[in-house]
Amino acid sequence: MSATLVQDIERHARLGPWALEAWLAGRQFPVVEGRTVTFVFRGAVDEVKLRHWIHGLATALPFHNVPGSDLWFLAIDVPEGSRLEYKLEVVTGNDHRLIQDPLNPNVASDPYGVNSVVHGTGYQEPEWSLPDPEARPGEIVEQTITSKSLGDRPIQVYLPARFRRSRRYPLLVMHDGEDYVRYASLKTSLDNLIHRLEIPSMVVALIQSRDRLREYADDPRHADFLVRDLVPQLESSFPLVGKPSARGLGGASFGAVASLAAAWRYQGFFDRLLLQSGSFAFTDIGPHDRGPVFDPVVRFVNGFRRNPGQPAAQLYVSCGVYESLIYYNRSLVPLLERAGLDVKYREAYDGHNWENWRDRLREGLSWLFPGPLWMVYE
Repeated sequence: MSATLVQDIERHARLGPWALEAWLAGRQFPVVEGRTVTFVFRGAVDEVKLRHWIHGLATALPFHNVPGSDLWFLAIDVPEGSRLEYKLEVVTGNDHRLIQDPLNPNVASDPYGVNSVVHGTGYQEPEWSLPDPEARPGEIVEQTITSKSLGDRPIQVYLPARFRRSRRYPLLVMHDGEDYVRYASLKTSLDNLIHRLEIPSMVVALIQSRDRLREYADDPRHADFLVRDLVPQLESSFPLVGKPSARGLGGASFGAVASLAAAWRYQGFFDRLLLQSGSFAFTDIGPHDRGPVFDPVVRFVNGFRRNPGQPAAQLYVSCGVYESLIYYNRSLVPLLERAGLDVKYREAYDGHNWENWRDRLREGLSWLFPGPLWMVYE
């Protein structure tokens, strides 16, 4: 935190509680000054800690108390363009509570709850992920897929605005697709990007798993479900192009593993892969340290590294710099390139979360499925 800001806090603290109230009321928190982000908390507590998901930093960073006041602060160095999700750990005696930052209105949701969010200098929420009144909305319909390998599965299917049975559409299958819609603005982004001609009108299958950590970890039943059940039944129900070049498969975390594993098992079936923050753990020597749930993942990735083959024609790979998975993703890219695959790789100053994945959708989708705008101007 800048010396001027420290002095400002201490001066108001000496003036009394009313002065601190006035100082707080006139500011937005956290305070972002260049690469410095200052978090502030006010309360009669024993300790305050910043709980974050930045790999490489201590998990809990302690706040400092301004002497003679109930105001606490913490300043950290944050690269420009960063986006951080966090909570505050507030300690009073033996009571430890994780809370949202009461001074910060910016939040992000995921299946586990809500986190506070701070934007570093230069970060902007993508406007194409926000509702556009000029973009005609697509429709999400329900579908049941009959499967011998996994049993009947309810799914959702995104149909673009102006959907016509007389046309043919490319198909994108998204693992955890309903979560992408709920937490990563997938439907809004599709509506906007189609409206702006950055991607073609397309059908998107939004699939969920009841046992994703098992099924997505290179489970052959899941690959069979995608290739033998899901896609053929979608091609019977909707007017799809029906060619590998018009088929995409994507997901984040274990969903990225499932996408690459299925494309590897059935090479030549999906030509477009969207792999976000893939949990591509591997070993060069000795055991891994990520627990038994990663055992089948490590076996798959180790085998893939020995013989990558040609799982797809184009792959868009992205990962957050603040993720523990960054090493695996960085290692995967040159392997894919040496195999002769067309790869675009992006990193972001963000963590393992849905809004990181949201922020990469425009580039990933428009590169894998370029719309009329890109076909004309690029």
